[in-house]
Amino acid sequence: MAEEQLFKLDIVSVRLVKEASLLSDIPLENPEAVVDFMGKRLAEMDREVVCVINVDVKKHPINCHIVSMGALDYVVISPREIFKASILSNAASIVLLHNHPSGDIKPSENDMLVTKRIKEVADLVGIPLLDHIIVGWNNPKHFSFLAEKLMENGKVPSAGKCAERENELVQRRSHRH
Repeated sequence: MAEEQLFKLDIVSVRLVKEASLLSDIPLENPEAVVDFMGKRLAEMDREVVCVINVDVKKHPINCHIVSMGALDYVVISPREIFKASILSNAASIVLLHNHPSGDIKPSENDMLVTKRIKEVADLVGIPLLDHIIVGWNNPKHFSFLAEKLMENGKVPSAGKCAERENELVQRRSHRH
């Protein structure tokens, strides 16, 4: 009789850990409210930083999650990292926010591609992307994909191109080191 081999299966749990609080009872219903809430903090960063603001059904912020810190002129963004805290926070929707340390708030080609990809994933998982906002260092203005009507279907390039561009950025970064 062959000896049965038992397999050990670990039980794991994932928890959202709260850090410092940002207080706001103002709903994030427009780009200006988002910039007032978090954009000014990001605009001061010396490298590109991407954060997600998770909001409830009334568009009140639940929390803010820094999903990626990059270099002076680029950052790699993964949908997996963007939605991790959103799902754990039971977010009704999200706002994507990042900075351009150069001060130029015009979206890059990669910004356009990433927005399309994140919007598609957001629609798929049922946590809508309300807006993607870019703030710039020493620049009182901001760029809102929603305000510029770029959140509508067909306005930004396909998600496949986003994956290609993201791979190029990762390869370029690995060659620098």
